Amino acid sequence: MAYVTFITVQEITSSYFYQNLDGMKIVLTPIVFLFLFTVAFSQETITISKADLVTKRMASNLQLKTAKAETDIAEKELLASRAMYLPNVVASYTFTNTNNPLMAFGSKLNQERITAMDFDPAKLNDPNSISNFGTKVELQQPIINMDAVYQKKAAQVKADVLKIKTERTEEYIRFELLKAYMMLQLAYKMRETLENAKATTLANKQVVDNYYKNGMVQKSEVLYMEVRVSEIESQLQTATSNIRNASDYLYFLLNEDAEGKVLKPAEPLQYEGDIAGNNASLNSNRKDLQAYNKSLQTYDWMIKSSKAKYLPKLNAFGSWEMYDNKIFQFGANGYLVGLQLSWNVFDGLRAKSEQAKYTSQRSKSHIEMEQYTKQSQLELNKSVRTVLDASYKVSFTNQAWEHVKEAYRIRKNRYDQGLEKSADLLSAETLMLQKELEYQQAVFEYNTAAAYITFLKQ
Repeated sequence: MAYVTFITVQEITSSYFYQNLDGMKIVLTPIVFLFLFTVAFSQETITISKADLVTKRMASNLQLKTAKAETDIAEKELLASRAMYLPNVVASYTFTNTNNPLMAFGSKLNQERITAMDFDPAKLNDPNSISNFGTKVELQQPIINMDAVYQKKAAQVKADVLKIKTERTEEYIRFELLKAYMMLQLAYKMRETLENAKATTLANKQVVDNYYKNGMVQKSEVLYMEVRVSEIESQLQTATSNIRNASDYLYFLLNEDAEGKVLKPAEPLQYEGDIAGNNASLNSNRKDLQAYNKSLQTYDWMIKSSKAKYLPKLNAFGSWEMYDNKIFQFGANGYLVGLQLSWNVFDGLRAKSEQAKYTSQRSKSHIEMEQYTKQSQLELNKSVRTVLDASYKVSFTNQAWEHVKEAYRIRKNRYDQGLEKSADLLSAETLMLQKELEYQQAVFEYNTAAAYITFLKQ
């Protein structure tokens, strides 16, 4: 198992580390300090390639999980539409006690206990209270309900739209993963560049230290070198933090635990070349555009459903009933079946209002789709220009870097011959580092822009 630890040069090259304890001075050698630092801050380095990200399962990504949950909700809502062709069955057990003349006679009749004496006018008008235990099973069977049929079709379209949106979300997460990977590449490349610059600066500092010991330069030039070393160490610390930040973001996208681990790219940051092309035609079959266009069908079906509320509805119904005057006894029974043809002649213009509402919502959605399509085309045009600008920037920064490298080489040779000051050498070295970092940043910007335009053209 490999571990990586970042320690500044200043800490490693310090001769002693002091700590006061009860008046005693404890002296730790650099090796002991290095061991303690390594134990405290070691972390596992895991190498990951771009191909690994392509094959990575996205099921754990939180944003994708949310999109899939919305799709799942729509599919579960679609199950409710099964009520349009499945029966509704209700069972009940009811107890009543009454001396109401009509209810008492009816209850006794349902119990099949009517005798000739029950037709005595005195008993009919003033009956004794009677208890009734009724068991009832009711069934309602939809047969023709066109408004429900169209509502089901609308719910199906909604579920399909969310599935398409989920697919587009996964494509976006793939792009974000690739972008985060390139951020990780940039962070490592910048740290590598800074480490090389530090090595160069330390070599120059060693020369200046030797010159100073021999009385050939002033103390100020030694101080300039020490300041430069401190500056690079500070930049290195920032670069190390950027590596951790980029690694943590990749772990976040993958919804994996980043504790004690840091990712390292298998491929170094490098200019990908003209991989995006300059075609700015928008793909009409892009998943998000498909979803917008298909969502219009939802309103079409809802408009039809509102119109269908004016059509007749045919439903069947039936019931099986058992009665007795004693609990859990079923002395009498009977059934009832029938068909009902109903027609809502006037509903206070409720269906008409729904139809107008869905028509307006469809019109609004169509305008939003048109606006979104044009915005997408604008974004694609802008991205094509961004890629072109980034390509020019890579070329310009690379040329500038080559020039300042040559200028530094000349100054270094003149410095070695005693013809340049250390301040001039430091200035040339700083400029060379700056141009190299600018070049690496330009490469990252180009690769990111190229990946984004690829995503927009999917």
